Amino acid sequence: MTPADTNPKSDEEKRALGYKDSDNQARTGEYAAPIPAIIANESQRPAALAIAEAAFKLNQLRSNWLNPPEWVDWVITPEELKAGFPKRPVAKPGHEDELKKRTLTNLYNAKPAWLTNAHQALDKAVATAYGWKDYTPDMPDAEILQRLLQLNLQRTGRQSSIQPHHEKR
Repeated sequence: MTPADTNPKSDEEKRALGYKDSDNQARTGEYAAPIPAIIANESQRPAALAIAEAAFKLNQLRSNWLNPPEWVDWVITPEELKAGFPKRPVAKPGHEDELKKRTLTNLYNAKPAWLTNAHQALDKAVATAYGWKDYTPDMPDAEILQRLLQLNLQRTGRQSSIQPHHEKR
């Protein structure tokens, strides 16, 4: 079987996923498509696409919050372009102070519902790829870590003396 990638093939598929700058050139405030990933097993493509879509959406939402289009212009100097740098956001007049407050730390400290929902969608896509049909956002971190440890041990052919969290008495 030939390796496959997660990059959408048609313009229609790209539009459905929200891609705007699909050729990965310098950004203009829009977002480049993810770089294709190798998928060794074609049956894993739907799970890989779901993860890619959820991660892309999370990144797009965060980027829009960090650099609102109404607050920034995307610029690049000829020297930056020649060196292969992407366009960079520069605050529009009157938005300099507001833009300085837009950091990932401040975003995650505020933790708006849209951010939580986007992370939950990504977590669900990953859990589905692992085959965890019982996953919920309320699953304790200890249970998730235990399951990941078990999967890693299985891959290395080793056994664990640790019981999964849900099997403890």
